[in-house]
Amino acid sequence: MLKEVFMPKLSSTMEVGTLLEWFKEEGESVEVGEPLFEIMTDKINIEVESYEEGILLKKYYDVEDEVPVNEIVAFIGEANDKAPDTPPAAGNEEQTEKEAAPEDAVSQKEAATSGASTSKVRATPAARRAARENNLSIENIQGTGPNGRIHEQDVVDALNKESSKLVTPLAAKIAADQGIDTDSVQGTGARGKVVKQDVLGQQNTSAQETGELERIKLKGLRKAVADKMLQSARSIPHVTLTTDVDMSKAIEVRKALLPTIEAQTGYRVSYTEIIMKATASVLKNHPKVNASLIDNEIVMNQAINLGLAVAVEDGLIVPSVPNVDKAGLAELTTVSKELGAKARNNRLTPDEMRGSTFTISNLGMYAIDGFTPIINAPETAILGVGRIVEKPVVIDHVVEVRPMMVLSLSFDHRAIDGAPAAAFLTELKERLENPWTLLV
Repeated sequence: MLKEVFMPKLSSTMEVGTLLEWFKEEGESVEVGEPLFEIMTDKINIEVESYEEGILLKKYYDVEDEVPVNEIVAFIGEANDKAPDTPPAAGNEEQTEKEAAPEDAVSQKEAATSGASTSKVRATPAARRAARENNLSIENIQGTGPNGRIHEQDVVDALNKESSKLVTPLAAKIAADQGIDTDSVQGTGARGKVVKQDVLGQQNTSAQETGELERIKLKGLRKAVADKMLQSARSIPHVTLTTDVDMSKAIEVRKALLPTIEAQTGYRVSYTEIIMKATASVLKNHPKVNASLIDNEIVMNQAINLGLAVAVEDGLIVPSVPNVDKAGLAELTTVSKELGAKARNNRLTPDEMRGSTFTISNLGMYAIDGFTPIINAPETAILGVGRIVEKPVVIDHVVEVRPMMVLSLSFDHRAIDGAPAAAFLTELKERLENPWTLLV
């Protein structure tokens, strides 16, 4: 009996998984609980264990392929079972329609896995990929396949209708991969249809003009970050406030606590942990800044869980540090350092990525004084931290040199007005300039 292996949905925002490695080859035995393949989601890398036993009969995707969630990636079965040459949801429509019962089973399993209804739009993986790459809603496309199944050509036709330009599916795919607007390409096919060579010619012309060295396709974590940032920037009205903070006393606190915390934890407390602690203590007094905006509702969060933006090789990951307001600096140092290391090694678990209520992005290790951070939706605000640098400031009518740091607060103007956001940032500045109050 054939047993499907699906691309799992591992987060609410995950739409595709990128195959990183197969741990089994076709023909090898698989036990329940054995790692079968590794994927990159929109947030993390994770090994997928087999929930069936038998022989891995068929693999439908290669390493680096992007696979929509709930698509069949493989079949497990007995040695005498025959797996189809293509995934049941793809390609061979006649075969698929004849095997209505198995497909229904697949649909039911998809619905059970994803929570979606059984009236899910029927579309081939190629069609879904084409729609996704061109930011088209698959639900709005009329399918011409059996029972209204949407083919890749249907997606291309929908694009052609929007742009009033005819484009072949292959040309559309190459153009999408290379970021080329087909409206700007002169078609040489029948009725001016844009064909593969037209797009490649446009690509070569652009390359000659710019002397480009390399083209890197957005995929995996890089694409997930790009999509999330674009979505946040487009959908959230950002306003950013900035303030200068005198870090003289924070530096004193860090120097005083360094040996004690290092002896206790093995880690050196950093300014990041001090800023996190100060931020958490101030968030208690500003619940709208520690909130989420979900479906036109402002959700006030009781917990104060701070997302900590961590740069990794090809993107940005935000592990969540829970209950920062209740943690001492030693505990906070340990948890932050360990989560940061796991993020850089792609070993965070899904639980360690969930639940942040406010995010801090610290670029203080670079020569950056200030910047405009983009909100980690659905949170309502994010704090950007610049470097500490000595600057002349006026203190009691006297110019002094002080270690100064710029804080930037970007907030969602739908949920927070300027005055309360300014009040939060002002209190945070005061707390950091008098950090001994954090120890009381």
